[in-house]
Amino acid sequence: MSNKDIIKTNLTDSINLKTQLLEDETVIQVIDEICQIIIKTFKNKSKILFCGNGGSAADAQHLAAEFSGRYYLDRNPLNAEALHTNSSFMTAVANDYSFDQVYARMIKAMGKQGDILIGLSTSGNSKNIVNAFKQAKQLKLITIGLTGKDGGIMKDYCDYIIKIPSKDTPRIQECHLLIGHAICQIVEKELFPKAQ
Repeated sequence: MSNKDIIKTNLTDSINLKTQLLEDETVIQVIDEICQIIIKTFKNKSKILFCGNGGSAADAQHLAAEFSGRYYLDRNPLNAEALHTNSSFMTAVANDYSFDQVYARMIKAMGKQGDILIGLSTSGNSKNIVNAFKQAKQLKLITIGLTGKDGGIMKDYCDYIIKIPSKDTPRIQECHLLIGHAICQIVEKELFPKAQ
């Protein structure tokens, strides 16, 4: 396959997957419900915590920054944080306990009832994400999962879940970020109508 064919295939696969999402009214409804619960959470002065691994960690950090910095509007910051950004904590807990515990331990330290945990995992089976969701449920956080096709183990611990209908990791991650951006835009628009 030539380089141009690879580029065209990636674009075509991405378009086709996003078209599937566009035509799935259930997915659109869940995204809207997630927007409303996030709006309510921020209005209640609670926070959103994000977690993921690898590219999903980068997406988690990206989306947290859209809330805590800004998206389109010049407005007040919103309380959102990606849990992997403290490398000293991450490496200490991974060394002293297990990498499977890094997010659960941070949730135990920071999480409060009424907060939201958003976990990104293309498989839905990442042990550290699943453990974070278990801990979040114990503390009565609202749990939102962004996963791939079947939701994996995570689906059993999610109050809300968006399952991208694919097993192709890069394409799933692209959809997670697209959906995350749509959520950021709606939340910002609803919370800061005078900033528009």
